[in-house]
Amino acid sequence: MSTVDSFGAKGVLNVNGADYEIFRLNTVEGYDSLPYSLKVLLENLLRTEDGANVTAEHITAIGQWDAKAQPNTEIQFTPGRVLMQDFTGVPCVVDLATMREAVADLGGNPDQINPLAPAEMVIDHSVQIDSFGNSDAIERNMDIEYQRNGERYQFLRWGQMAFDDFKVVPPGMGIVHQVNIENLARVVMTREIDGVLRAYPDTCVGTDSHTTMENGLGVLGWGVGGIEAEAAMLGQPISMLIPRVVGFKLSGEIPAGATATDVVLTITQMLREHGVVGKFVEFYGEGVAAVPLANRATIGNMSPEFGSTAAMFPVDEVTIDYLRLTGRTEEQLALVEAYAKEQGMWHDASRELRFSEYLELDLSTVVPSISGPKRPQDRIELTDAKQQFRKDIHNYVEHTVDTSTNGHADAASAASFPASDAPAHAADEEQDAKDRPRHDDSGPVVGRPSKPVGISMPDGREFTLDHGAVSIASITSCTNTSNPNVMLAAGVLARNAVEKGLTQKPWVKTSIAPGSKVVTDYYEKSGLIEYLEKIGFFVVGYGCTTCIGNSGPLEEEISQKVQDEDLAVTSVLSGNRNFEGRINPDVKMNYLASPPLVVAYALAGTMDFDFENEPLGQDADGGDVFLRDIWPDPVEVQRIIDESIDTQMFTSKYDTVFDGDHRWTALDTPEGSTFAWDESSTYVRKAPYFDGMQLEASPVEDITDARVLLKLGDSVTTDHISPAGSFKSDTPAGRYLLENGVERKNFNSYGSRRGNHEVMIRGTFANIRIKNELLDDVEGGFTRDFTQDGAPQAYVYDAAMNYQEAGTPLVVLGGKEYGSGSSRDWAAKGTKLLGVRAVITESFERIHRSNLIGMGVLPLQFPEGETADTLGLTGFETFGISGITALNEGTTPETVTVTATKEDGTEVSFDAVVRIDTPGEADYYRNGGILQYVLRQLVK
Repeated sequence: MSTVDSFGAKGVLNVNGADYEIFRLNTVEGYDSLPYSLKVLLENLLRTEDGANVTAEHITAIGQWDAKAQPNTEIQFTPGRVLMQDFTGVPCVVDLATMREAVADLGGNPDQINPLAPAEMVIDHSVQIDSFGNSDAIERNMDIEYQRNGERYQFLRWGQMAFDDFKVVPPGMGIVHQVNIENLARVVMTREIDGVLRAYPDTCVGTDSHTTMENGLGVLGWGVGGIEAEAAMLGQPISMLIPRVVGFKLSGEIPAGATATDVVLTITQMLREHGVVGKFVEFYGEGVAAVPLANRATIGNMSPEFGSTAAMFPVDEVTIDYLRLTGRTEEQLALVEAYAKEQGMWHDASRELRFSEYLELDLSTVVPSISGPKRPQDRIELTDAKQQFRKDIHNYVEHTVDTSTNGHADAASAASFPASDAPAHAADEEQDAKDRPRHDDSGPVVGRPSKPVGISMPDGREFTLDHGAVSIASITSCTNTSNPNVMLAAGVLARNAVEKGLTQKPWVKTSIAPGSKVVTDYYEKSGLIEYLEKIGFFVVGYGCTTCIGNSGPLEEEISQKVQDEDLAVTSVLSGNRNFEGRINPDVKMNYLASPPLVVAYALAGTMDFDFENEPLGQDADGGDVFLRDIWPDPVEVQRIIDESIDTQMFTSKYDTVFDGDHRWTALDTPEGSTFAWDESSTYVRKAPYFDGMQLEASPVEDITDARVLLKLGDSVTTDHISPAGSFKSDTPAGRYLLENGVERKNFNSYGSRRGNHEVMIRGTFANIRIKNELLDDVEGGFTRDFTQDGAPQAYVYDAAMNYQEAGTPLVVLGGKEYGSGSSRDWAAKGTKLLGVRAVITESFERIHRSNLIGMGVLPLQFPEGETADTLGLTGFETFGISGITALNEGTTPETVTVTATKEDGTEVSFDAVVRIDTPGEADYYRNGGILQYVLRQLVK
């Protein structure tokens, strides 16, 4: 609540006879030429000015913002609401429930612990594709989802009833970010303060990095760790530096052959190359008005992939039209427009704004593209996809090059039968010849490793798999399933393919997981769903599925052959993440593509395919059918959008969005203000963060005699660090569950067990593709255990427990962009609970660095230009870190001294940069973490 109004900003806005209290920006000099995103921050500070955390100097600093200067002014940003998904949200609710008990232990009132800002959770990350390719898939997958996750869902339903201002969207309603833009986002929020109705810009942080999808709607927000989200829910502002803002000018229009997905892959590549980590990106120019809201949301969604904090579009007529389409009230529409215009926040392409840096994209230059095989920014033009695959495949296999076609591996090797496995019937042979894509001899092609393997399936399917076979083709994730243009384009391509007699290849696991039920409505109304189903694309659930690793297992026979023969098979998905080991444990290479291209690759069946020169099959007359012959006409797609989507679809689906189906309402849910923990639960356990906590924080101590738990290279993502996906019986997590009576078939995923720290600690740094440089040529969650003679190889968890028993602190060494990827709180929580005291890298990505501090782990950077290798560090040394005790005197040192003692007694010493960037972060670190800080503040 604001107690100071130094600028006399508080005033009244009348909209159609209704009065709203607002804080006017025009009272601050310089406001008019600020980027839209900084105007939102400016209003936030005006409204929360208290003379202590937020002062007149902070407000003036935004008004007088020097666009070209490096960020150096810390501000306290107070988000209007918090958005959660269930994977990252469950630990938030576990921690809130634990905090209620901790408050009581420290002599306070447990009911003090409630969200102080509206908090909403969408359960969307738990559905897995077990059933696919049939009309019962969605119901079967939801039944299995409830069987697997009943304990968690009971807990979340308890939280919905126990906490004030906390709402839960039950499973099966949609993907969190699509539900957010279609229903939860306000654009302008209202709240009664001291009997007066106040209006202010909607700002929202979320426990998922793709919260930035709301940026397309003009809502400022970004992904934070669950740790920061909990603090925001409890009224704590987020410390941040006023950022640089990159102005990204859009012009032209998307050409007929390209899609919004191609646009975002192009923008992702451009901004990654430019460098926007820690910056806001804001789109401006005459071309903005021509960008549909769905495309704006698609671009905003990919902000984490290009590394920016946010990727903003300002509010304009396009925003209002979308709000109207999705069923917002006329009263809300009038408020949004009047407020934006009153505050100078309405988009005006003629206004000259201040930006720190400038980029431009002519949309007419965008071409069809994919990205892969392991990073979103690795864009490949579709015309180069086959050549690039043939180069990349050599990084995944070591087999000899197939020279059966004079150095050209058969593009159909994933689709053709060797003679010994030929079908018995002549008709089948004839059909096989038609289905087999032909080899293109138009020019030299890079040879590729080939290892054709015949497979016979129980249902009579027989086929041959080879390296590059598309084993998963999935229309999935918030990025694209919210966009009617690309979703309906996929449907039109499917219809055209069916009419030409094409079918998907029999080894491809096909699926559609829409972002909301509205998608199914317009698929049915347009009549396109039947064509998608005819080529195997059935709706399997409403959730994130494949994009977060919930692709479900490949068919058993395929999985076994892939493992036995070490085949490098591929996935193609319309998602935003394709990191190694993320999509499916059997799949080595993952590619991002637009929904229509996902369908096209299911028809091709292999990444070793040239869509320009190789036919997808033959029509009834035996004529070749190429991708260009079935590619959707954008004019027809737009006509279908206009005819198939209406407001009633949105209002009917969202009127009951919090109610849930019969499965949800039948859950046996405990009651009471504190949760009755079940000691036998393997899903939800009381968090250990407050065990033995005192009302006063202990002094910060230097680190002595530490060992290196892992030495890692560049681009280690939170997927590498945080437990994600499935795991096996012989892993520490698997052993724990078996010891606690859980059968292998009921392991579920790491994400589903995020409420159980015992499972999550054991899965930290356990990614099957992580490479710990303490070991030679070993992948996976292993390290050296220096507590044992000879420092043998051991699981990371097992070694960490031995170090804890010996009282040995741990450090992690890393390279560039450490912690990029999703805002996974367990990447920091697991690091802390393994006993890691400090992480020393060349550079951090924003969210993970913040989360480490939030868990009381010290983030340090090597001196400029230095790395672990240039300093001669092997990871076999013992480490001492001195100078951090300056925090006890209330100052944050710029550097600390790190001394690494080698096995022969020689020392390497260097000054590491302390990445505690704000006074607020220093408070959190001094208290051992953000939750401990908040708890002490509440009790005091």
